[in-house]
Amino acid sequence: MNQSNDKSKRQARREQIRRKEARGRMIGIGVITLGALFLAFLIIWPNFRPAAEVTTIEPAPRPQAEANHMGNPDAPVKIVEYSDYQCPFCERFSKDTEPALVETYIATGDVYFTYRSAGNWVSGNIGGGKTESEDAAKAAYCAGDQGKYWEMHDAIFANVLGEDVGSFTDRRLGMIAESIELDMTEFDDCYSSNKYQDQVDQDGKDALQSGVNGTPSFILTYTDAATGEEVSQMIEGAQPFEAFQQAIDAALAASKK
Repeated sequence: MNQSNDKSKRQARREQIRRKEARGRMIGIGVITLGALFLAFLIIWPNFRPAAEVTTIEPAPRPQAEANHMGNPDAPVKIVEYSDYQCPFCERFSKDTEPALVETYIATGDVYFTYRSAGNWVSGNIGGGKTESEDAAKAAYCAGDQGKYWEMHDAIFANVLGEDVGSFTDRRLGMIAESIELDMTEFDDCYSSNKYQDQVDQDGKDALQSGVNGTPSFILTYTDAATGEEVSQMIEGAQPFEAFQQAIDAALAASKK
């Protein structure tokens, strides 16, 4: 009789343990499921929440524009800007200083200017992480396929809401592309296929190779007429027009000796 009671008690304990373990597994599965759903929500929500209204702008004129370049390719002075579409100082340069450079040096054939976005590689974010800066850069290159790189460039800068706060979600970049009247089928195909991922990565790598550690930074190059050697100098930050004027005038003089 005692053996029967002992056996019954052992069976009851085993059943109790089994039920407890089953409840633990169910709780664990529930926690994991809720965590996965929450993570998915964080990833998906930016593209479903109401997008901020897009500002339509009148793009600034760019002489001899081709893709992310403007000016005479044979100009004696070449400037490469390493920038970031989420950088307020880059935006300031684009609006305050660049127009004077275009009028004074680029339109006259003295300077060939190239814009490259490298904000996802420099300024403490080295490694090319997936950021809104990178996505905006890819969108601009895609607009360039339709001859509207600079129009997209200006429209992107005009629609910055802040850093990584939804300025350049896929949905909003599409709205910006629509605002400059791109063929949206062509744009969507280009952007969704990551056609320019390698180019954007290369922009960042070249920025680091050039010693850039902040945006905006500008690499000015020319050939010294006296020595035949290529000279390169960096201009850092959103400097006023006068700083660029001094450097460009000196480079032009040296290239014509």
